[in-house]
Amino acid sequence: MKSASKSGLFALVATAFPAAAYAHPAAGEAAGFVHGFTHPISGIDHVLAMIMVGVFAYQLGGRATWLVPTTFLLVMAVGGAVGVVGIDIPFVEAGIALSVALLGAIVAFNVKAPAAIAMAVVGLFATFHGHAHGTEMPEHAAGAAYGGGFLIATALLHAVGLGLGCGIGRIGERRGFIVTRLAGGFAAAAGLGILAGMI
Repeated sequence: MKSASKSGLFALVATAFPAAAYAHPAAGEAAGFVHGFTHPISGIDHVLAMIMVGVFAYQLGGRATWLVPTTFLLVMAVGGAVGVVGIDIPFVEAGIALSVALLGAIVAFNVKAPAAIAMAVVGLFATFHGHAHGTEMPEHAAGAAYGGGFLIATALLHAVGLGLGCGIGRIGERRGFIVTRLAGGFAAAAGLGILAGMI
């Protein structure tokens, strides 16, 4: 079930952005895709938040396994478009740091929530992450290729989180509980450090 959900997530991304990823690799598009793909993986705040979304989705199980990451991707795309056109959203950097801290805490304490609430929470955080990606798009980059790049990179980080959650689940309830607490706690502490300007 969970592997099927991951496959469905990748299929969604692949079908939503085929032109951005593969068609007409002109200079601006190629540069745009590379910049977009590397942007989410170049900052610890984005990496930790994306992985925690995947772990959170795995912990919830059921439809949330694919609904939560997919919601993040879709809302992040909207946030990215808002950033590209220059519409300001307040407290973006603080929102990103808080997303790392709160998602880490959610994972650490294995918070169970209805899928709709989980989707709303990650959707709020996705707005900040998407806006940051959009506003930091290089001027020479092709927008569609850049957007496809950061969405695919984000989906891969979600998949890492899903895989991490699956791996934790396989090591047993007691040890898995400890590892989950440590992983979520590390992310939460890092988020607070980023918020305080220490990281």
